[in-house]
Amino acid sequence: MRAMVIGEGGIEGLELVDQDDPVPGAHEVLIEMHATSLNYRDLGTVQYGAPSGLVPNSCGAGTVIAVGEGVTRFATGNRVVPIFFQKWLNGPPTATALSSALGGPIDGCLREQMTLHEDGLLHIPDYLSFDEAATLPCAALTAWRGLVEEGHLIAGQSVLVQGTGGVSIFALQFAKLFGAEVILTSSSDEKLERGKALGADHTINYRATPNWAEEARRITGGRGVDHIVEVGGAGTLQQAIETVALYGHIHLIGVLSGFSTDLNVAQMFGTNAHFHGITVGSRYMFENMLRAMTLHETHPVIDSRYEMSDARTAFTQMEQGGHFGKIVINH
Repeated sequence: MRAMVIGEGGIEGLELVDQDDPVPGAHEVLIEMHATSLNYRDLGTVQYGAPSGLVPNSCGAGTVIAVGEGVTRFATGNRVVPIFFQKWLNGPPTATALSSALGGPIDGCLREQMTLHEDGLLHIPDYLSFDEAATLPCAALTAWRGLVEEGHLIAGQSVLVQGTGGVSIFALQFAKLFGAEVILTSSSDEKLERGKALGADHTINYRATPNWAEEARRITGGRGVDHIVEVGGAGTLQQAIETVALYGHIHLIGVLSGFSTDLNVAQMFGTNAHFHGITVGSRYMFENMLRAMTLHETHPVIDSRYEMSDARTAFTQMEQGGHFGKIVINH
């Protein structure tokens, strides 16, 4: 089978190689992979410090083509999606669970076949394509865990979504699914218009309005925003603190604008806000999300598709930004 592996030199070092076909062991499932999707985590893995030979990409989807001894959850022909953390099935995260991520340290999904323990897989809902299912394990579940599992989002609350990448677009979709009022920020008026088509109630171009915290408070009548999906990191967190409503939630997800910054600590505790660090979620949370998505037939937004042989171009697009939703690689 073919697999894409990390080499030297970042994106240009990605190499398509031949590997031995895997064989499922006891309680393992052999999957023919049809699609993977890209996350900023995957880009970082390729660019910075991953061991040579690692197969990248945390997210994928495929078909079961063989099962090992003792497998009861799946049968040949089932359509399946791997969970992000292979050992985080339920309950709070543990060190063991958080060390079981696909795409590093465990070989990821950018290969034609892979074997996984049956506990690390879920059935794909009938209404979703393989491409759509491949977008869910990281970006969708991150947005779901933040807003729903940790934030307990309810109808009528307000949600501010930063940008139009994978996590942000899923957050917009889930917020509208729950009947929330959504404020979307972007530097692109075109993307803001696309966000309105998905249900965004208010938009802020943060280049035209650098102090978007003040504008978000104006939109909410001065009370602030109940939930902020914080993907910017160092460059946006202080404004998120200035934006959040009393006893609101800041869901700390990304570091697109940097890793560290000075913060107004008095404002942090003065808001009585909840600051949640969100690193994807468990299989149980994934199951909850799939039930909600299936009930409403929520379709992921896919920006572009590439072939496996053109994976470098896909990673380059992720690096350059500009995408709206998810980038998918077909196998």
